[in-house]
Amino acid sequence: MKCDTCGGNFDNRDVTYRIELDGRLIVVENVPARVCGQCGETYFSGPTVERIQKTAWEQQSPSRIIETAVFDFANT
Repeated sequence: MKCDTCGGNFDNRDVTYRIELDGRLIVVENVPARVCGQCGETYFSGPTVERIQKTAWEQQSPSRIIETAVFDFANT
C-alpha cells in the first residue's frame, strides 16, 4: 500500500498517540501503526482506533504519570 499523501512506502511501527480530552492530555504509548517513511503520515487499523478510544474514555489507571510544560503561542 502506498501513502495517499506522497506515494511513499509504509513501515509498521509502534508510535505514541496523544489526544486532549476534557482539557486533559492523554498519551498512549506503543500503539501499532503504519507510518509513511517519506512524509510521516500515520494510519491506524480500525481495532486499534477502537482500543485507543476505549483507553481514553474509560479513564483506566495509567501506566505512569508525566509532567509536561504548556506554552501559549499567543504569549510567546
